[in-house]
Amino acid sequence: MAKEGADMTEETEHMIERNVGKKEAENVESSVDAKEMRAVILAGFGGLNKLRVTKKAMPEPQEGEVKIRVKACGLNFLDLTVRQGTIDSPPKPPLVPGFECCGIVESVGENTQGFEIGDRVMAFVNYNAWAEVVCTAVDYVYKMPDEMSFAEAAAFSLNFVAAYVMLFELANLQEGMSVLVHSAGGAVGQAVAQLCSTVPDVTVFGIASCFKHAAIRDSVTHLFDRNVDYIQEVKKISPEGVDIVLDCLCGENTGKGLGLLKPLGTYILYGASNMVTGETKSFFSFAKSWWQVEKVNPIKLYEENKVIAGFSLLNLLFKQGRCSLVRTVMGKLLSLYEQKKIRPVVDSLWALEEVKEAMQRIHDRGNIGKLILDVEKSPTPLMASDSTETSEAGEEEEEPEGDNDSKERMPFIH
Repeated sequence: MAKEGADMTEETEHMIERNVGKKEAENVESSVDAKEMRAVILAGFGGLNKLRVTKKAMPEPQEGEVKIRVKACGLNFLDLTVRQGTIDSPPKPPLVPGFECCGIVESVGENTQGFEIGDRVMAFVNYNAWAEVVCTAVDYVYKMPDEMSFAEAAAFSLNFVAAYVMLFELANLQEGMSVLVHSAGGAVGQAVAQLCSTVPDVTVFGIASCFKHAAIRDSVTHLFDRNVDYIQEVKKISPEGVDIVLDCLCGENTGKGLGLLKPLGTYILYGASNMVTGETKSFFSFAKSWWQVEKVNPIKLYEENKVIAGFSLLNLLFKQGRCSLVRTVMGKLLSLYEQKKIRPVVDSLWALEEVKEAMQRIHDRGNIGKLILDVEKSPTPLMASDSTETSEAGEEEEEPEGDNDSKERMPFIH
């Protein structure tokens, strides 16, 4: 009996040790899981099949950085050029795309001032925005107004700052001027229209696809179909032309825009979406767009008293270090928001797993306002079956490029 009791005691101790070991292993595994996050990975430059949602190591804030638990991210046409590899000097894939996000401060690095845990913030990021957690320098982070939703915040920073700098810093918009803006139904176009409305007697000529006209007609003074000869239509109303042209298309529109300028007028190029035609990079589209760009003669600009400029907000922030200017602009914009003079237009909300479908909507120029990746949104069933989780390097079996054409797109329309 004593021997049997000793055996039972030994067996019990062995079971306890085994259970303790199991719990420790579970705790370690749980700890590992806690340090991972979901993120959209671009495995390589190309089509939609290069995008995957996967687990990735969670970043921690370095000195002067803020760690943000992301609630929503902005999706821009610029992100299409990143995916295709046509953007200037992109990082080597695999990479996490995205340049703007918003969320809640989870922690701060050493010597980081101005933000506390729990603050609701929006931020610019030099890539890596499409993830559950982001770390970025405090210079690129801004507190959200209490009444601003996360969807609005994700639609605010990049588009409104770009629109404001172009209109007021570069073109010196003043009372009584006229502005022509391409892609008037897009997020930047709508930001331009709203900011113009804050200045008395500004005439806005909007160019947009015909199917968007009913939705945006009230936001501009005159609206024209992008497929008609808008030059003649504008001149019927304003024979002298316009004071400011904002062009995100490039190609043949560059010459047209310069030709429409009044004396002392300003033409600003801030994109080249005409170069994006197919799902992947097209040398033909690139060459055609640049071939159509009218060669700028400085002597002609001098004789005609015209100004030509270019603008890239991301370069201004991350390459040229003008954070203080952007912070000043953001302060003015948030004041306008709180006065209810401006408000971002949100087209639709998409789960991270629906990034392919969201990106296709932008490619098709189907959006009116901003597309948002809602990190907490659950994908629709058809989307969920397509949300392949892979390694960070994107090592998975690629789907044929046309596969998601057959998938149903059912975003939450804001």
